[in-house]
Amino acid sequence: MNILHSFSHTDLALELKDELEESCEREQFFEGITVSHKEIGKKGLKETVIKIESEAGEKQLGKPQGIYITLEGENMAGNDGGFHEEMSNHLAKRLAKLLLGRKKLLFIGLGNGEVTPDALGPYVVDQLNVTRHIVQEYGRYAVGKGGSRIVSAIVPGVMAQTGMESAEIIRGIVNETTPDLIMVIDALAARSTKRLNRTIQISDAGIHPGAGVGNHRSEITKDTMGIPVIAIGVPTVVDAATIVND
Repeated sequence: MNILHSFSHTDLALELKDELEESCEREQFFEGITVSHKEIGKKGLKETVIKIESEAGEKQLGKPQGIYITLEGENMAGNDGGFHEEMSNHLAKRLAKLLLGRKKLLFIGLGNGEVTPDALGPYVVDQLNVTRHIVQEYGRYAVGKGGSRIVSAIVPGVMAQTGMESAEIIRGIVNETTPDLIMVIDALAARSTKRLNRTIQISDAGIHPGAGVGNHRSEITKDTMGIPVIAIGVPTVVDAATIVND
């Protein structure tokens, strides 16, 4: 039985795990789910790794099978340079392990750049060093040390702007450009204001855009795209009832 239907909207596997713990006796859950925690460095960075390894785990947590890595810390939303450096280095190491040496990367910035809480994906794409066109024209040597990977990127917008599902647009790009892996960046929904801008979730299970706010769109996963999909998200949205309650 999936008991998560009545829970508040959230995209975070960590919050779903906490809600599951609150709602069940210990022996009733965590079949096919493993959870590990650890402290990173000396600045208060915490990492939780949740692995969903069976259909039973999928049903209990309401998330597809895969690895969900959550990095969190109070200083993430502040101006602590030491903490941000520590966090960035650890995030880079985690992503490098998930990439598994793949060289042709397609970055997708999901969301609406005109709406502040939904603009994370477009903003990240604006900061990327896109190299595919340079490598195609002049070869890998033209981009120096960054030439080890070929990076392309797209902001597909939202359906109200394009009349198309983001998954439809991305599938067409994948067919034309044949990347090795898709990296999706999106704003997430949380059930606590304390997690806003203080949490990063990384997953190899892809993404279901809008699921956290009940606005389900076509999924962007390995099954639908034909290549691995890594999703990175930061919670920037909570519902009004949560704000009042907190």
